[in-house]
Amino acid sequence: FFFLNYFFNMSSKLSNKILNEAVSLILSRSQTKQRKFTESIELQIGIKNYDTKKDKMFSGTTILPNIIKENTKIAVLGDAAHISQAVTYGIDSYSIDDLKKFNKQKKPIKKFAKKYDFFLASDSIIKTIPRVLGPGLNKAGKFPSLLTHDDEIVKKISILKSMIKIELKKVLCFGVVIGNVKMDKEKIIQNLIISINFLVSLLKKNWQNIKSLHIKSTMNKPVKIY
Repeated sequence: FFFLNYFFNMSSKLSNKILNEAVSLILSRSQTKQRKFTESIELQIGIKNYDTKKDKMFSGTTILPNIIKENTKIAVLGDAAHISQAVTYGIDSYSIDDLKKFNKQKKPIKKFAKKYDFFLASDSIIKTIPRVLGPGLNKAGKFPSLLTHDDEIVKKISILKSMIKIELKKVLCFGVVIGNVKMDKEKIIQNLIISINFLVSLLKKNWQNIKSLHIKSTMNKPVKIY
């Protein structure tokens, strides 16, 4: 209820009815044909009145109220203490010595980056990682998030599983995953609302820069919401 009020107080561009019907349709379609994997739900964004050559590109991350997907793959690049914690919780972990074995080879590092959705790195070694791996993780948009010894590793991972990044590069159409078809409808709507709010806040002219908004599950057609 709080999320709906928060959103609709900000803007009357979208109604509760539109979002409810769109998400219901997405979930209904996904149940018609069961898949061997969990379909993601993506917010597809079309931008207008934006010159990618002249206007400043925007990029930002925010944390959604609900975990986007439980099977997010995360690895810890850690010192001895963090690796010990990661092993305890069954989380993949790599020491600096492990990373040195890549010998700065681009293809294996690219494959390594692709294997995981996110990386966490101990504060004691995070500055060393670019020297050991080169720019590979950065180029893949997966430079590690900071992990301190005050952090609870499981809580930090839960935050990463709820995090989205909205970024305009060279094209005016792009998408961001905001949930999956096994989530409750209300939780999908909450994530959708916060995602759209965050997008609007990043834009130079707010809603005037939004051409269209659709939501789409992995294997089904998009549904227009704006």
